[in-house]
Amino acid sequence: MGVLQLLRGAVVGAFLLTLVVAVQADGMSDYRLGSGDLMSIQVFGEEDLSIETKLSDAGTISYPFIGEIRVLGLTTGELSQLITERLADGYLINPSVNVTVVEYRQFYVNGEVEAPGGFPFQPGLTLQKAVALAGGFTERASRSKIYITREGKGGQAATFKAQLSTKIQPSDIIIIEQSFF
Repeated sequence: MGVLQLLRGAVVGAFLLTLVVAVQADGMSDYRLGSGDLMSIQVFGEEDLSIETKLSDAGTISYPFIGEIRVLGLTTGELSQLITERLADGYLINPSVNVTVVEYRQFYVNGEVEAPGGFPFQPGLTLQKAVALAGGFTERASRSKIYITREGKGGQAATFKAQLSTKIQPSDIIIIEQSFF
């Protein structure tokens, strides 16, 4: 292997490490999986066990050899650990499993925006960016009466008043009310 290939490998490795640190710093390392998330599950050296799957409405996925797994509410790290443990129990010796979210579930913007609807979530998304994705505020939009309905643990939804700097999460419902002046 040449020096150039080693250097290229080191640069790619540093980039990937930076990307992982950036995702963790953004708070997505504690992201909880929900119905509609598209995940990639990679098992090092085992192409037949590497799949891409969407989390069902029931909160489960079907995985080779293991069958149905309930993953709703788990983090990607917890799911990786769960699959690793189950594969190590009679299928593989020391499996290396990596789980990533390929496509997050949507968030929704309703009310006084130019193009209300559902939009694909992106890590680091703020309310201000979400409004921009929805075409911006209408003339009648209130800049102070903005609410977010968010699912909490156990499926309970809570509505709270939000600022333009509020971080958005997948499945959030943003409501922009009318201003009276």
